[in-house]
Amino acid sequence: MANMSPVKNPMPTQDPFVRNKNFKEVALGYTPEMAINEAQRCLNCKHKPCVEGCPVKIHIPAFIAEVAKGNFEEAYRIISLSTSLPAVCGRVCPQENQCEGKCVRGIKGESVAIGRLERFVADYHNANTTKKQTRPPTNGHKVAVIGSGPAGLSCASDLAKMGYCVTIFEALHLAGGVLIYGIPEFRLPKDIVRKEIEGLCDLGVEICTNTVVGRTVSIDELMDEEGYEAVFIGSGAGLPKFMNIPGENLKGVYSANEFLTRINLMKAYLPDSDTPIWHPEKVAVVGGGNVAMDAARCAKRLGAEVYVVYRRGMEELPARAEEVEHAIEEGIIFKTLTNPKEILGFYDKENKRNEKNGTVCGIKCVEMELGEPDASGRRRPVEKADSEFTIDVDCVIMALGTTPNPLIKDTTKSLETQKWGGICADENGRTSKEGVFAGGDAVTGAATVILAMGAGKTAAAAIDEYIKSKSNNS
Repeated sequence: MANMSPVKNPMPTQDPFVRNKNFKEVALGYTPEMAINEAQRCLNCKHKPCVEGCPVKIHIPAFIAEVAKGNFEEAYRIISLSTSLPAVCGRVCPQENQCEGKCVRGIKGESVAIGRLERFVADYHNANTTKKQTRPPTNGHKVAVIGSGPAGLSCASDLAKMGYCVTIFEALHLAGGVLIYGIPEFRLPKDIVRKEIEGLCDLGVEICTNTVVGRTVSIDELMDEEGYEAVFIGSGAGLPKFMNIPGENLKGVYSANEFLTRINLMKAYLPDSDTPIWHPEKVAVVGGGNVAMDAARCAKRLGAEVYVVYRRGMEELPARAEEVEHAIEEGIIFKTLTNPKEILGFYDKENKRNEKNGTVCGIKCVEMELGEPDASGRRRPVEKADSEFTIDVDCVIMALGTTPNPLIKDTTKSLETQKWGGICADENGRTSKEGVFAGGDAVTGAATVILAMGAGKTAAAAIDEYIKSKSNNS
């Protein structure tokens, strides 16, 4: 029987003033009973608009129908036909702008909680199944994948299932890319990422960590000397942006990349960490995207009073509504329509070195108001006259976006790039260099996990077509 409730089953969560002091997962997940009840809200529409809203085209009504019947393993099998990272996608995808944004139930109420159901199915499978994936017969062709983030993992998974011998080259000492170093434990537990990567290794994918392509080995060497017939670049966008305002080189100023990497990858918040991080008292996070929310919520868990400084209003925040809501619940203060002009530091009259000299003591800001729309269609923030003020902080985190590291383009012959640094690639991931494909943030700039995964899947299909065509013509 259909459940015609206009609202979703709420997601159980930790109490805000408990969770803002720990790094345990905020959302606790559905019970089987809650999942079945929520799945019964799906109308199994004829035209299936939710599938069109999914970048990897998961068969959403089909898997939800199995959840409604309590067939959780069959639901997992259906999801796995389209994605290799269901436990990840169910947690971090912006479903409200994709599958759930297209859901018919959302017209007169709340959409079906597709993301929560995907998460439930993946977690149920991981908790109740020990069977490993079967490695398919090899076809004898070698493909290299650069980067073990969402794009690289997705591409490698699809190619491995086709029988390719796939090697992933990862610069850091752990595989997972942004899933490991960027997204905090309280949103995406790292055990889940490791479990998903183990499944990839079961398919025969080899992962070489501590390998910086462009330094340790070049793409040209991989193809000319190591025998790889194709290469997929999924190296992401890890080069942080700054505002170039006075004081950005003071002690206590971080890029969000560095701050989150130290927290997530190196566990610097733990007292026995090999690389402990300083626990600030007052923090300003500059930016309004998901990365800014992650940085702010991590800083809060270090015990700080935290301000999010954003030059537009609350309605214009690009972060997921759920992340903003969680941040507000946890006590983070939003200073919107505010723009930094200078980061202030401690200096004595003689400018002599002392314990605090050269460290952050505040951030000078101006108030903003929204004017006419800019090229993106959003109203342009305009500075108010005589509105300068200072926020007392001892740490500033810049969360202003990222661009691709230029190392790969600078060390690869015939690889064209865009003016801002992204690799030039067509809709199928083909680059200007024969046999080299690219996708995800390395092409688009910083975007979402699921869009990167979609790019990886598309490129995998194009690589398969390319190698088959080349073999047939030889």
